[in-house]
Amino acid sequence: MKNNIKKLTLSAMFLAIGIVLPFFTGQIKEIGSMLLPMHIPVFLCGLICGWEYGGVVGFILPLMRSVLFGMPPIFPNAVAMSVELMTYGVVAGALYASSRWQCVISLYRSLIIAMLAGRIVWGATEVVLIGAGGSGFTWKAFISGALLNAVPGIIIQLILIPAIMIALNKTGLVKFKKRGKQNVLGD
Repeated sequence: MKNNIKKLTLSAMFLAIGIVLPFFTGQIKEIGSMLLPMHIPVFLCGLICGWEYGGVVGFILPLMRSVLFGMPPIFPNAVAMSVELMTYGVVAGALYASSRWQCVISLYRSLIIAMLAGRIVWGATEVVLIGAGGSGFTWKAFISGALLNAVPGIIIQLILIPAIMIALNKTGLVKFKKRGKQNVLGD
């Protein structure tokens, strides 16, 4: 019971961070969409609290931000992002939790697979949503939106998220699983 309350509280904190973080980058739309500020708290929530919490926070965050602030626009952006971010939280959290050893290697593996899965789900959702709206979602739009425009955000995520997890491990707040007496990181 105490652990569930802790996870729920942390999830609420990640949701709040996800609501606030885009204000630092989102004033210029092109920069905000390149840095992907809502992705970071969703990944962290999935990794720290588990796939269930990461999935819920990922699904709610873009929709809540759209309702509160009008950004991202609800259709198709916030709807597609909610499915994408839910996928990030679920896949990263599930892979990391099921890793034999929770270490930097399993962290990167979980992040990269989740990033690929989330972008594929985003593309499929855009095809359905934009197709329902009458216009088409092209391969060029997918490559541009999922990969090319997102490179700065992907790089930031691949640096910042492991750095945060390593710092949390060193402080003892979120420990990597250990193999015997030696930590997988070797410290």
